[in-house]
Amino acid sequence: METRIYKSPEGRARILDLYDSFQKGLGVAFDDHMVDTRFGATHVLVTGPEQGPPVVITHGGNSITPQGLRGLLPLLEQGRYRVYAPDTIGHPGKSAQVRLSPRDRSYGQWLSDLLDGLGLDSAAFVGGSFGAGIILRLATFAPGRITKMALFVPSGIVAVTLTSMVFTITLPYLLYLLFPSRKRLYRAVQWMGSDIEDDVLQLIEAVFQHVRVETEMPRPVTIAELEGFAAPACVIAAEKDAMFPGDAVIKRAEEVFSNLALVECLKGATHYSSRPDLEYVNKRIVEFLDAKK
Repeated sequence: METRIYKSPEGRARILDLYDSFQKGLGVAFDDHMVDTRFGATHVLVTGPEQGPPVVITHGGNSITPQGLRGLLPLLEQGRYRVYAPDTIGHPGKSAQVRLSPRDRSYGQWLSDLLDGLGLDSAAFVGGSFGAGIILRLATFAPGRITKMALFVPSGIVAVTLTSMVFTITLPYLLYLLFPSRKRLYRAVQWMGSDIEDDVLQLIEAVFQHVRVETEMPRPVTIAELEGFAAPACVIAAEKDAMFPGDAVIKRAEEVFSNLALVECLKGATHYSSRPDLEYVNKRIVEFLDAKK
């Protein structure tokens, strides 16, 4: 049964206006595709040369594809990759409003169906935060469909601690919903970092107001689940990430991945990356994708 993630038609219209504004601001020409999956229609932004190596980019949870792509513009501007950027089903955007469980194989099935609909046997995958966790769901469901995997500030490797989830993230969010103000909005996003742009803050505010947000994160993968996954993996974590602390992510990534080609913890970095950190992350991801192995 379809879950209406938007609280009202007017709220949906507001989110889609922001979507179009963020997309226009990227300054990149995209083709729009709709792909059928077993869970419903999925909207995909496509750019880059048709014969370029395929790269699928998944965005963060409770956000929109163009905002996620803005942090990866250097990757798009390489002009070498055929980039496919889907609106995650059940999250803000133009895909079906079916909310999937991030704890079972549903997101893996969805991404597998997406590749089928795009006519791709396999692709490289790049994703941050929630988007990283759903790529890991594909790695457990159909590992052969991933040629390379680059994850940054990733969910799906370690669990969010109860203290952080309750006091750092959930409580400030609930206080904002009950007593909305600009001051409480700042407090609700403080855990992400201090470099959030004004238009991103506007987007977050609109999501808080108009979307039934996803509160559950992809669960951590196990060594047994990744037994069949052998593609090169890149993991970039942030030292001061309130949800997924860098040292913990790196330690466990080294335990669960058999072919970890690149692993790094950005010192002093937070969940929402500063511009210098983003430039560095893009450089490392491009190097990883371009490497022969």
